Amino acid sequence: MDLVPVKKSVGGIRTVSISPDVRKLMNIETVPVAHRYVTAEVRMVGKVEYDETRLAHITAWVSGRLDRLFVDFTGVQVDKGDHMVSIYSEELYSAQEELIQSLKYQSERPSSTRFTPSVDLAESAREKLRLLGITDKQIQEIEQRARPSDHLTIYSPVSGIVIAKLRQEGDRVRTGDRIYSVADLTQLWVQLDAYESDLPWLRYGQDVEFTTEAYPGDVFHGRIAFIDPVLNAATRTVKVRVNVSNKDGRLKPEMFVRAIVRSKIAAGGRVLDASLAGKWISPMHPEIVKDGPGNCDICGMPLVRAETLGYVTAEPSDTAKPLVIPVSAALLTGTRAIVYVQVPDAPEPTYEGREIVLGPRAGDYYLVKSGLEEGELIVTNGTFKLDSALQISAKPSMMTPEGGGGGGGHNHGVDSEPTANGESMQMAGPPGMSLPPALQAQLHQVLGSVAFVGEAIEEAELQAIRNAYSQLGTAVSSLDEGLLSGDMRAQLEEFEMLLRNDAVEGKEIDSLQDADRIYLVTKRHTERLQAMFGLSHGQHQMEEQSLDIPAEFRNQLSQIVRPYLAISNALAADDARAAAAAISGLHQAVSSLNSQSLDGKAAERWTAELSSLSTIAARLATANDLESLRSAFALLSEELLTLQRTFGLPNSDQLYELHCPMAFDGRGASWIQTDAAVRNPYYGASMLKCADKVAPLADQEPPPEEHAGHNRE
Repeated sequence: MDLVPVKKSVGGIRTVSISPDVRKLMNIETVPVAHRYVTAEVRMVGKVEYDETRLAHITAWVSGRLDRLFVDFTGVQVDKGDHMVSIYSEELYSAQEELIQSLKYQSERPSSTRFTPSVDLAESAREKLRLLGITDKQIQEIEQRARPSDHLTIYSPVSGIVIAKLRQEGDRVRTGDRIYSVADLTQLWVQLDAYESDLPWLRYGQDVEFTTEAYPGDVFHGRIAFIDPVLNAATRTVKVRVNVSNKDGRLKPEMFVRAIVRSKIAAGGRVLDASLAGKWISPMHPEIVKDGPGNCDICGMPLVRAETLGYVTAEPSDTAKPLVIPVSAALLTGTRAIVYVQVPDAPEPTYEGREIVLGPRAGDYYLVKSGLEEGELIVTNGTFKLDSALQISAKPSMMTPEGGGGGGGHNHGVDSEPTANGESMQMAGPPGMSLPPALQAQLHQVLGSVAFVGEAIEEAELQAIRNAYSQLGTAVSSLDEGLLSGDMRAQLEEFEMLLRNDAVEGKEIDSLQDADRIYLVTKRHTERLQAMFGLSHGQHQMEEQSLDIPAEFRNQLSQIVRPYLAISNALAADDARAAAAAISGLHQAVSSLNSQSLDGKAAERWTAELSSLSTIAARLATANDLESLRSAFALLSEELLTLQRTFGLPNSDQLYELHCPMAFDGRGASWIQTDAAVRNPYYGASMLKCADKVAPLADQEPPPEEHAGHNRE
């Protein structure tokens, strides 16, 4: 077969150009990004259960003996008011006698005198009988009969089916003992299990379709009445309760069902139901829907507007349609994805990789939060082939987010070797590169915003973190890439895209764990931006170039490296106990550091870094499993890399920086070793050789001779 010549791509650093013939061979298909309503089908399974609000228990109102049970077996249909049981009770006999005597006393004596107020003893006796379960009709019969009875007949309080017979004739019972259970089966519950990923599409009052094994082809309907606020930790599901009418009696408790909820999705992931526009719903019984305000026909509670229950009830409009892409177009990398956009007006088929932020999945589509515009053509078939082409070209791709040399950037089995210049992928800006003053100011504003994010992270205030990321998004939007041209403009557009996505995610965080995860990504993007354009590192690199760091203090920092390497090796071996033992050595090394030799800006910078180092060490000390240890170790690695750039980390052995692109759900993480043989501490034995970057740390100074062996293993 004849070889096809490779052509250099034009445009950004993520672009790939192919010939029309190759495009046909790769079977590339594209569709336009569009605003459209999409329907999310939520499939659930569950079973039919009794409606607890229509379940009654017939109990003994008084202590006594069951002389007769009128319902002999379960399954019998009873109506409200049917007699159920006759009970003999001495207590009941005395209460009736008390009523008869009080009536006789009232008839013989006046109800009141000049000195004593009237006391209705008969009414008091009647109330006592009511509390013992005697009906008003039975009380009238007692008064007319004028003699007590030692038996009480208990009547059914509801209509329904007897589902439990708990006593036999002749049994002695105490007050409150259950005798029968009666359930009204004309209204039932269906309890369904919903996965947590489907919860955004479920709302109170939604229509639910379900089928049963007993009636194949027949579709039943109900409405969601309750969504459990607590997740089942074992099954990772949430119970969804559906109210179902069962007038025909075809549904039986304990039947298994398969259910579907079809949710029409509007912009922002909201559920659209135009049929509820202007409607009022009962907050307890979703089947009660009215055109105006009022009270529920069942429970009497005031009705509420449908909009208050999370619905979009306006008529469909273009502004309410969400921006969506087909599922096949997205190469997932966690909460983000890589898509390939066709470059318009290119002389030959050209595609640009782009990182975007996704919303939840709705059926065959993903909602797009950021990164795409309506009308852009995205690839839906052949995305992996284009991604592989970028990876072979050592360009950023889904598998190698920062690029890589030789097409082998993602190593799963062979030890990686550093490149000749010590860099595996980054295009460092030329020394002394001059940026337009306006762009420098804009970039420093971005770095300042990232610094504010770091401060908010340390304060552990969610709202402050969201506000800081919102400020970062504003700063990134102000970047004017038109001030650059060529490759440098393409690089700036790359970082602008990455940081914009960081800001989009950061503005919506709902936990400190998410904040830490996103901040690690933001910090790495910022460091690459600084290295590319020769900017200050966290507003400090220009200071670092002039910082006077005494050799004595640099030598002290080398004491941190040894326990760090021990923790790394323990995690690579999946040995949590050895890692915990090495953490105590890290605490000792940190506490023994003496910064008296520092002054001025160096002392100020060290104070900030020591605070971060101490916080991370404390977090490591409280970690009690491999997952939490690895999460804290990633923070420690980032801090040591910062210390190396700022103060230097003298060590008798050459130190290497390694990076795993798959750690922590694809966001990646770095670590330090004394050799180039990959030992991944974030995956251990499961992916010990996973790394896309192995590079020696630059500007590393060995410690004095008397400390030469301190960091050897």
